[in-house]
Amino acid sequence: MKFVICHDIPGRLRIRVLQSHEMTCGEADTLEYALSALSGVTKVSVQRRTAGVTVCYGGGRAELIQNLRAFSYGNVTVPENVLQHSGRELNEAYKEKLIGKVILRYGSMAVIPYPVRAGIAAVRSLRYIGLGFKTLCRGKLEVPVLDATAIGVSVLRGDMKTAGSIMFLLGIGELLEEWTHKKSVGDLARSMSLNISKVWLRRDGQEILAPVSDIAVGDEIVVRMGNVIPFDGVVLSGEGMVNQASLTGESAAVFKQAHGYVYAGTVLEEGELDVRVETVGGASRFERIVTMIEESEKLKSSLEGKAAHLADRLVPYMLLGTGGVYALTRNVTRALSVLMVDFSCALKLAMPISVLSAIREANEHCITVKGGKFLEALAEADTIVFDKTGTLTEAKPVVADVVPFLGDEPDELLRTAACLEEHFPHSMARAVVEAAGQKGLEHSEMHSRVEYIVAHGISSRIGEKKVIIGSYHFVFQDEQCTIPEGMQERFDALPAEYSHLYMAVDSVLAAVICIEDPLREEAADAVSALRACGIGKIVMMTGDSERTARAIAEKVGVDEYYSEVLPEDKARFVESEKRAGRKVVMVGDGINDSPALSAADVGIAVSDGAEIAREIADIMIGSDDLYGLVTLKRLSNALVGRIHGNYRVIVGFNTALILLGVGGFFAARIFGAFAQHFDAGNQPEKYAGPIVTGAVLRMARLDRQDIFQSRPKMDRMHFFIAS
Repeated sequence: MKFVICHDIPGRLRIRVLQSHEMTCGEADTLEYALSALSGVTKVSVQRRTAGVTVCYGGGRAELIQNLRAFSYGNVTVPENVLQHSGRELNEAYKEKLIGKVILRYGSMAVIPYPVRAGIAAVRSLRYIGLGFKTLCRGKLEVPVLDATAIGVSVLRGDMKTAGSIMFLLGIGELLEEWTHKKSVGDLARSMSLNISKVWLRRDGQEILAPVSDIAVGDEIVVRMGNVIPFDGVVLSGEGMVNQASLTGESAAVFKQAHGYVYAGTVLEEGELDVRVETVGGASRFERIVTMIEESEKLKSSLEGKAAHLADRLVPYMLLGTGGVYALTRNVTRALSVLMVDFSCALKLAMPISVLSAIREANEHCITVKGGKFLEALAEADTIVFDKTGTLTEAKPVVADVVPFLGDEPDELLRTAACLEEHFPHSMARAVVEAAGQKGLEHSEMHSRVEYIVAHGISSRIGEKKVIIGSYHFVFQDEQCTIPEGMQERFDALPAEYSHLYMAVDSVLAAVICIEDPLREEAADAVSALRACGIGKIVMMTGDSERTARAIAEKVGVDEYYSEVLPEDKARFVESEKRAGRKVVMVGDGINDSPALSAADVGIAVSDGAEIAREIADIMIGSDDLYGLVTLKRLSNALVGRIHGNYRVIVGFNTALILLGVGGFFAARIFGAFAQHFDAGNQPEKYAGPIVTGAVLRMARLDRQDIFQSRPKMDRMHFFIAS
């Protein structure tokens, strides 16, 4: 690729691409995708029209320059969803609409005679007046009535310039609100789209772990409990309960059996299904998510609903105020100023855009929020419950030792364990599989059907022998396994600092796999920061032993901890805290956390967890450390604080404008001109948008650089006031 360097400072490079034709949206998306994937690159921005590219990097400059020179559009394979749903075309379309409206408005004022413009304004006013009458006919006094009154009075007075200004501003407001909403919903839908790399493919009677890209229509795949169904397809055999909440919004699982149809992105909660793939594209999945988001009430927080109701309730008072001012002053201009500066538009626009913008902002920090009400609930939360494994501890535990009890070789025991564990999405299972892989212990599918018991373990048969792997409770209490004679002392000497995975063959303990699950480096600081953000009670719950749980709890600094708990115990604890009047947040990553995630006011799944946990959770954190929780809590606090601040500013500012107008300091036309100042920018979802007819609409936006450079302290806010 040919380019020239326009600006160059350490860590940031701005270039202009030299090519014979204007850069297309597809080329811009391809370039941005390819550069973002480079090692050391932290942020990429591509401006299509100017062919400008800004790259922020943390690696070597020479390597980046070399990669830029080697880039070619034809050598990059971009996922289908990236090109189809990048949002770039949407942004460009709305920019053109916005620019077109402004040019049309001021161009017509320059070249079209006033009588003609007055006639056009009179015709356009019929739409708004008609909408106001329809609202009245339904027996409601809402915002359209206020708009219709302001425009109608201006038309009756013959003041077509003011009527035209009001309609122009209303049109700009509608356009920016629509742009912001579609962009935010699109970004949210993209973040909820599938991210599955491999699936179990059944071929010639064998199961093969195959890349998703190799799957074709007609292939048979195997989906086991706790996994996301990666493709639309027909069930060939098996039975299972499928959670379709990601598509329908309904939490109740649906029973599926042979000849039933399953959809990509849904989660198999129980059972096992053999599925014949019907579609492999991601477009249908994306469109269904967009539809679900736009139709779901999850997108609405209670504060949004209160704002909308308050806006409508204020309309009668605004009309009464208009009539009162006219009765006292007999001045139409002063009376009209009350209509020109109403509270309703700002309240109705500010709250939904604030929430959607906060969701979009969270997404920039690798946090997926499935609805505004969850941010509101998080801001009010005073209790947080952590699962230990994979949440407070590292997401990638490792095998420290394999202790044999029947005289078998440790490597052979590890090989057998890996053969069974590779089918299930738990961090400890992955540790066993990775340990076997590092030692080159290849294994064939020598076992029969594997049965998974949530939060306990797995059971299968190898030849004539029954093999089980799992927790102490599962192996020794549920399955009544025994320790080999003469091995009790060795069993008692197992190191307490490790978590233990027990494997038994024909009801006799064969091995104990010692799992080292290091505490996250930032865990203690993150817990302290959460407490400073308003969380009063921090709890850790784990299925590990009392000794292991106590050691971790002391290092992290939680208020309470519970050991050897089952999934239902976590859910019951969450319910009891809610009954005590607390707002509870549950943070987990495994299948066994799913009941508690569903029961909590806000369920948060961390990165690299089980698919079912990510689907059931209300919020998903994609970052690889716990500071994402701190960022999320502060963002939610900032959102709620800003929404309450909006009420105060809107009431105060607009009241001042009304008083000035009533006092004769400003004429209606000045109000109209004052209302025209706004800044949409290149990313309108980050801004408040326009304030229609003089109302103020504010947005709080946490600066990304502030969050990640000054973590865990984030105080600086950016305020955007458009008036």
